[in-house]
Amino acid sequence: MSTAVTAIIPNWNRQDLLAAVLRSLAAQTVSLSEVLVVDNASTDASIEIAQRAGARVVRMERNRGFAAAVNHGVALCRTDWVAVLNNDVEPEPRWIEKLLDAASEPDAWFAAGKLVKAECPDLLDGSFDAVARSGCAWRCGEARADGPVWNRRRKIRFAPLTATLVRRELFELTGGLDERFESYLEDVEFGLRCALSGFQGVYEPSAVASHRGSATLGAWHPEKVRLISRNQVLLAAKHYPRNWLRRYGWPAIAGQLLWGLVALRHRTARAWLAGKREGLRLSAAVRGGEDHPRIDEVLRASEGEIRELQKAVGQDWYWRMYFALT
Repeated sequence: MSTAVTAIIPNWNRQDLLAAVLRSLAAQTVSLSEVLVVDNASTDASIEIAQRAGARVVRMERNRGFAAAVNHGVALCRTDWVAVLNNDVEPEPRWIEKLLDAASEPDAWFAAGKLVKAECPDLLDGSFDAVARSGCAWRCGEARADGPVWNRRRKIRFAPLTATLVRRELFELTGGLDERFESYLEDVEFGLRCALSGFQGVYEPSAVASHRGSATLGAWHPEKVRLISRNQVLLAAKHYPRNWLRRYGWPAIAGQLLWGLVALRHRTARAWLAGKREGLRLSAAVRGGEDHPRIDEVLRASEGEIRELQKAVGQDWYWRMYFALT
């Protein structure tokens, strides 16, 4: 397989961030075949900056969200590998080189590296993702001090598309990102489909990128809370077994209510409730076909991973309460 890579950057405003990630990609030790900026109808100078940096710009007619932008970019891509990056990420010079090496492992379909907080590089922004039976996901390592737990290569099921290298073929085999999710948890839903089909990836800690998390909307912006809250419901509606209430009822209810309490602490309870209402209204439309025979196996294994990692590095209030209740 060729090691040619196309970088795809979904963008909506924040020209300063876009300029920084384009500079970082230009400094990579592995030359990119193309840098493709899919612009979601920005109103600042993002397009001009991208063009001056030599990137190919695709203009969307409106802000259709992260998932649609990635799918559009992948459809235009002709290389075997696609590097998907948020516009608020700055990868170190050997980032692509390290991920290509990790992705050369047998049966690896994607590779994700270590994300550190741009404002405090000693703290992780995350590594890989995991999801619980509650429908709530954890960006593993978020806000934790870097350390041995996060510094070994390992197989993973879920890769955050904040900054990840993916075989282009995987998008074709799985149908790409579900555009109904727009933004937030769209990569978790994609990862769940990959895991159910037996596709896995690699976490490579030496591939480091800094991330200004939630730089576009803010960590607890009501619109972000609404989308996450809605997409938690859509994730369950699309993939959970039809008898989910009997099998996952209490973990799902407990986890969702606890997440609502977190939103309340951040004064975004109204957005959380609006998201839940919208998710329930759209549930029937996203419901899949037959129950997947491996859904229970994948969810329990992923939740177990959260439990073990939380024990190893210290438990968040949310996860401590969730595991105590469930």
